[in-house]
Order: sequence, then C-alpha cells, then structure tokens
Amino acid sequence: MAARASLTRNQLLVLEKLEDAAGPLSAYALLDLLREHGFRAPLQVYRALDRLMKDGLVHRLESLNSFVACTGEHSHLHGITAFAICETCGQVAEFADPVVGKRLESWVSESGFRPNKAVIEFRGLCAPCAAAERDHRAR
Repeated sequence: MAARASLTRNQLLVLEKLEDAAGPLSAYALLDLLREHGFRAPLQVYRALDRLMKDGLVHRLESLNSFVACTGEHSHLHGITAFAICETCGQVAEFADPVVGKRLESWVSESGFRPNKAVIEFRGLCAPCAAAERDHRAR
C-alpha cells in the first residue's frame, strides 16, 4: 500500500499498535504502549493519528474516544463507514457499502445540508456475545 510506505517511524509504530490491538485504543493507551519506543507526549500520538486518519488507515470511534486500524476490506470512496461496537468484548466490526454511501450522500444533497463529517456507530452485542448471553439466560 502506497500510503503505508510514506509513513514516518512514529506513524508506523502507532499503526502497528492499533493493528495488533484486540480492540479500540485511546491516544493515552497508545502513548503508554509506545513509551519504550521513545514516545513521551500525547502530541506525538495525536500527530501520528491525524495523518493515519487522513490516509484512511485508522478510524476514530466517536462514542469511545478511541481509535482502530482500518480493516482494509472495503473502499472509502464514499467516505461513510459504519462501526458495530460490542459492549461486552469490545470487538469492533467495520462496514462500508458504496450503495448505502450514495443513498446517504443523495439524501444529504437533496436536503441542502452541508456535512463536515459522518460517523455511524452501532452499540450492542456481537454474535458470540449475544449467543453467550442467550445461553446464560436459558440456564
């Protein structure tokens, strides 16, 4: 990926920590994980995150004030990505669909609204946690 090749050392370290994480990480959690690599201030992490988000390699989860690496299994062509966040295990699933993106863009355009940003987050239970909860209630 061309965007990855142009990353600085700090940006690459932040991206690698997010890719290795089991769930979303806050900037301060990233700072703690990166201290051994010479990170000393939150600004170092925030600068790296800004670039990574600009390049579409990382997403910010608004409701959690944390970050996840992009799964890379879709196109950000329409700039609208949705997230399903499990409230039990913290798993985050990323979803982007060009058809849904076009429909939302069309609605926004027709309404005359000028959006600066679009974030769609679903909070609930992933399939394994929902199944475990059903099993627990059945007992």
